[in-house]
Amino acid sequence: MSATSSLPLLKRVPPGVWVAAAWYAGVVFTFLVRVPLPGEESPSVLPGVLLYRWDGLLTQMLAAALLVRGCVLLERRPLRSLAMVLGAAALATVPLGVGEIPLAQFLAADVALYFVAATGPRRTGNIALAMALGTLVGFLSVRVAARWNIGTSAELAVALTAVVAWLIGRSVHEAREHDEGLAAKAAEQAVIEERLRIAREMHDLVAHSVGIIALQAGAAARVVHTQPDAAREAMSAVETAGRETLSGLRRMLGALREDGPATDGPERDAAPRHPAEGLADLDRLARATTAAGVRVDVRWRGERRALPPDIDLSAFRIIQESVTNVVRHAATGSCRVSVEYGPEELAIEVTDRGRGPGPVTDSGFGLVGMRERVALLHGEFTAAPHPEGGFRVTARLPVPEEYAA
Repeated sequence: MSATSSLPLLKRVPPGVWVAAAWYAGVVFTFLVRVPLPGEESPSVLPGVLLYRWDGLLTQMLAAALLVRGCVLLERRPLRSLAMVLGAAALATVPLGVGEIPLAQFLAADVALYFVAATGPRRTGNIALAMALGTLVGFLSVRVAARWNIGTSAELAVALTAVVAWLIGRSVHEAREHDEGLAAKAAEQAVIEERLRIAREMHDLVAHSVGIIALQAGAAARVVHTQPDAAREAMSAVETAGRETLSGLRRMLGALREDGPATDGPERDAAPRHPAEGLADLDRLARATTAAGVRVDVRWRGERRALPPDIDLSAFRIIQESVTNVVRHAATGSCRVSVEYGPEELAIEVTDRGRGPGPVTDSGFGLVGMRERVALLHGEFTAAPHPEGGFRVTARLPVPEEYAA
């Protein structure tokens, strides 16, 4: 389905058609009020001397032709189009024998003025209003110069309709600009949030694996001459962690490219799709970290159940980053992870009895990323030294009602 066909019916009608419709409605009204309608003994307005003569009808036809030309140019040359519409209004008024441009003849000009003000910049809209009011003043000035009678009060009413049309058009224009500004800000914010999400995922994925690799490599370097088998086992663990990290990066890049054009061949096969990680992978994380030299004691509380994917992934990433910090900074041989499934929330706690992060640490992106994850899920997060020594990270993530116990 095309974008045009999805628009409402009234918005699919070009502006020039609306102007032409207003013009012909005014023409029909002009002739109706000049003939006796049912129940009237005489017409409401007396027809001018020239109205039904060949020269009067010819003038009306020329005005209509000028109007049609103006309608065609409305979207491409708005000011030139408005000038033609205003000229048609003044020309069509001549055979009527009246002292002002009637509202029926100026109705099309009001509609054109609205579209110019609604779609063009402020300067163009202001010029269009000046042209409309100038036409009314010029028509009266010509009649005054010719010593003909003029309808000043009626022309003031017509001028008021032009101002109202301009105000409505400007209001629509400003509302559209405001909506576009909000949409641009929303898109910019979405890009920022997506970049932060990617940064968090990259940090959580790489930091843990690099920490394990550094720990295993250090252990291998210390025992390479005295315990070759242990060194070989440690280097195998380094290889495994490196492969898993590379696979995770490929999965992430593949997920980022899902919205782009599809790719075929070996490049597509190099980024296989896998389910996102979650608390079900916590035991694997504990085994890998324990094998690297830091024992992870996992304690489950409450009845384990399915969780929303975003909560499940965030919970795993928080634990992964906390365990990574223990490996890198705590200088301890163990830590404890507690996961409690409450009726309406998921509680996470990671504690250790090490020295804590200390004064020398990284730039703090890990804690910032965890705090951002919890904030996005409207939860509570704390990370501080434990009163009894060591460090403690806690997070409480509210669970939607459909996933509550």
